[in-house]
Amino acid sequence: MAMAVAAWLVWRRNGLMAFPMQIFLLQLFLNLAWSAVFFGFRAPGWAFLEIVALWCAILLTAITFIRTAPVAGCLMIPYLVWVSYAAALNFKIWRLNS
Repeated sequence: MAMAVAAWLVWRRNGLMAFPMQIFLLQLFLNLAWSAVFFGFRAPGWAFLEIVALWCAILLTAITFIRTAPVAGCLMIPYLVWVSYAAALNFKIWRLNS
């Protein structure tokens, strides 16, 4: 819900084609891709690399959102924390199954 509000705040100010929204859409795609790699392909090593890219995209989204609408950037922080935790779990699962 927080991500949707953040995206709405930025979209309202800059429109869908602005750079912050493009990065937001990229991180949404990477989020979907992580699920496919981890659960669909059952490849935790590749999923870990993918979640690192996702984490970077979320951070970049938060930074660009903060520059546009500070509240929007702050709304992305819980998502970044959650993906940090998920990345740690992903890493541990990968290492335990190698």
